[in-house]
Amino acid sequence: MLPSKRLRSSCLPVIPSLLTCILLGSTVESVLAQPYNPYADGHDVLPPVSADGTLHWGPFYKSATIQKTYERLWSLGACRGTNKAITVPVERNKMMIDNLPEESFTGRVRATAGSLSGGMVAFTEGAAVDPSAAVLIAQLHPAGVTHMQVGGSASVTALKPGMTVRLRAEVDEKGRAAEAIRNIEIVTPPLGFKPDAVRAHQLDTVVGTVVQSRNTVLLIKVDSGKIRRLTLPLADDAMVMVVDAAQMDLIAPGDEVEVTGRRWSGDGAMGAGTVFTSRIVVTKAPLQPKQSAQPGSNEIGAASGL
Repeated sequence: MLPSKRLRSSCLPVIPSLLTCILLGSTVESVLAQPYNPYADGHDVLPPVSADGTLHWGPFYKSATIQKTYERLWSLGACRGTNKAITVPVERNKMMIDNLPEESFTGRVRATAGSLSGGMVAFTEGAAVDPSAAVLIAQLHPAGVTHMQVGGSASVTALKPGMTVRLRAEVDEKGRAAEAIRNIEIVTPPLGFKPDAVRAHQLDTVVGTVVQSRNTVLLIKVDSGKIRRLTLPLADDAMVMVVDAAQMDLIAPGDEVEVTGRRWSGDGAMGAGTVFTSRIVVTKAPLQPKQSAQPGSNEIGAASGL
């Protein structure tokens, strides 16, 4: 006989409480015949976001090696919860993230890795960039439900294929604009968003996906209407604004960051601590003005400030 769902749910967080569950709601014979499987409780796992917006993380395993070894032993039938030499270290290896208090952090980005689903943002606390400061790691939720907001100004070099942009342009029947574009916004449209069709010889607000950005020309595609491929010249002083975007590739070292999450600084933590992040707000660092060329200099780098 399988243990009841009530019994299984009460046993899930703490393995050593199995004996208590046996005495309350089952028999020794039934449990021995069908031992409790900690990897068969997928239907009891909480959804990543609760009704009030709180994120659920589940367990964190301080040592991946210990956990993987235990899972392998279980799959081979060699571990069924009776050997305390195995179960005690395994239980101590597990930490419930949801039990940690939420904290707020402010600082500067040092590096990024991955995507919104399970990616990481390394940062240091404080308003200034300090290479010697302790590095915290903002761990984003693997389900992609961490609230991310990126804003501020950027250069046209930030435009990458796949990004969604919004701008004002007038094009002909072939999607070619005669006037250079000066203002571009990088946005993250809501799910199911469908852009308006582009009309020939009309000044329209265009929302499209970057296909290519090279030199002084921006190519984008629009998923509606007859004119779907646009070729847009960029002005020398073109400005890019990031408007509430949720894209990791827009975050760069030196950007300001605000993080809300649950910090773990014990065994298995990365850097000075892993912050399991529910919300991260990034403000792009102000663009540095280009330096004017020195008298007599004819180098491109000197003229562009590179």
